[in-house]
Amino acid sequence: MPEPSPDLLTALLEPHCLEVLGGFDCTGEPGFPAWARTLILLGPREPGFWPHLKAQPEWGGPDPVDRWSRRVIGRLACDLDGKARFPFGGPPWHPFYGWALRTGRIWESPVRVLVHDTQGLLVSMRGALIVPQALDCGAASRPCDSCAQPCVTACPVGALSVGGYDVAACHAFLDQPDGADCLAAGCRVRRACPVSQGYARLAEQSAYHMGRFHRAG
Repeated sequence: MPEPSPDLLTALLEPHCLEVLGGFDCTGEPGFPAWARTLILLGPREPGFWPHLKAQPEWGGPDPVDRWSRRVIGRLACDLDGKARFPFGGPPWHPFYGWALRTGRIWESPVRVLVHDTQGLLVSMRGALIVPQALDCGAASRPCDSCAQPCVTACPVGALSVGGYDVAACHAFLDQPDGADCLAAGCRVRRACPVSQGYARLAEQSAYHMGRFHRAG
């Protein structure tokens, strides 16, 4: 395979409806292999991710999203002579939140959850690649700094706010009739983000993840 580059990485990810969310130089850092040079975070590329995923062999079995992520991202890591890491399957858990904050493309939002420069509050990390090449994954400006921040007041029960995430209040709201909208279309706070509104994620995908979150709670 040719020496990896941002363009080659994009070409490798395209058939899987994945894209680079950001990355950072991890050379010589504790917890990384001695050969590691760059950590790259991967997430769904829209439009098209959810229909693509539902057409894969994992769909219909247990934990289809995670099993698909392991297969596809694990294979990509091998092709790049690297290693894959995932935000599921622990303990131990890999520090994806902290990794995201180092990319220069993902930040803590006013409601404390992560916000991405092109995906907004709908950002979703399916895995990470650790590769032995130095790659520039780009940087951007935090969108919240020039935003009216409707996310702060979007939750009807204040479960997501500047004070953090009240998980119990969220689950209690989802159990009520008024919570049906969040279960069917996704969290109102995440949808309120202007950047999220420009990201073509299907409501069906949000409903799937909301349903799993609520059942697990």
